[in-house]
Amino acid sequence: MKIGFDISQTGNFKAGCGFFAESLIRQLPLIDKENEYYLFKTFGDSFWDPNFNKTFNANFPNIRYGPHHKSKEEAQKFWKNSSDLIEKNLGFPDVIHSNNFYCPQKLEKAKVLFTLYDLSFIEFPEWTTEENRTICFNGVFNASLFADFIIAISKYSRDNFLDVFPHYPADRTAVIYPASRFSFQPKLTKPQSLDVFKKEEFWLSVGTIEPRKNHVRLLKAYARLKEKNGEVFPLVLVGGEGWLMENFQAEINRLGLTKDVRVMGYLEDGELQWLYQNCFAFIYPSLFEGFGMPVLEAMSCGAPIITSKTTSIPEIVDSAGILINPYEVDQLCGAMENLIWKRVNRLELKEKALKQAKKFSWQQAADKTLALYHSVLHLAKQSRSPKRSNQPQPV
Repeated sequence: MKIGFDISQTGNFKAGCGFFAESLIRQLPLIDKENEYYLFKTFGDSFWDPNFNKTFNANFPNIRYGPHHKSKEEAQKFWKNSSDLIEKNLGFPDVIHSNNFYCPQKLEKAKVLFTLYDLSFIEFPEWTTEENRTICFNGVFNASLFADFIIAISKYSRDNFLDVFPHYPADRTAVIYPASRFSFQPKLTKPQSLDVFKKEEFWLSVGTIEPRKNHVRLLKAYARLKEKNGEVFPLVLVGGEGWLMENFQAEINRLGLTKDVRVMGYLEDGELQWLYQNCFAFIYPSLFEGFGMPVLEAMSCGAPIITSKTTSIPEIVDSAGILINPYEVDQLCGAMENLIWKRVNRLELKEKALKQAKKFSWQQAADKTLALYHSVLHLAKQSRSPKRSNQPQPV
């Protein structure tokens, strides 16, 4: 079987989509020596990484690289070809696995699996740019018409998708949980770049700086914590710059937190793991998640967790963390105080986090994905129109 696999978002500064694709394709060749994998460094007509040559590189005998495109215009021209020409140029794959919100339409032979992350751009369009909303919406809408199978990264995302697109057959969906790329290391060397931080004397939050990650309310809760308790541990924020947060530094300054909040940007894995493993607590008050990868990463490193009781997050955390209403600043501040004043046992939270994180593994995800690759070959091609006239239409 020839399996085409989208790695287009695995380059520099990758986020959730890229980590999912890279972690899965690292594992699949370890358990599957029979099938051939064709990796696509560029995929679809919307997203194009000018540094695509820095995407994931593999060294397995059954991995090859499919065609890539030297410009966005070249990619757009490629995907406008007839379906038979597209499949020929892709090497006639039996299965194509899309991981970046693009779904090929009306392919004649190849079966298409589509990774579904979340529908935040539909539920809360004000949290993203119009360009990103349009790309994501069109990708998921086309998946609801042409994907032969949907892989959702949580039960919440699967149910949300079926609510929004009820014409899609539920029996062509499955939940495959991601896992963490980290594990607790008893002897972890501290990177020199982090010399300023002391073990268990800083709060940590990880995530792209964008509205749905709820950084502004986190800042307000932290400011309130400082006001009530005097000097407190610094707040460390890790993550690349997203959108609609141009005034974020101004908000830090307005709250008088310039010396207390450390905005680190995008870090290397070694730096990030040390922060996860040595923070006083990990805080993730996100408003909407398809999964919540940073939460699982923090748990796998034994961090005490404060996070939201919304969308998919309780599904991942279960009882291994403190769950709060992310819209309530006082509730978030109170959870932080409970750890400071030992009203909640940090060591117990660390143990629960490590235990819960072990329920997720990339090997398990790869096993389930490979089984789907085999089973989807026997399905009839999916190509249908919405049954209801009030269904959303492509933008």
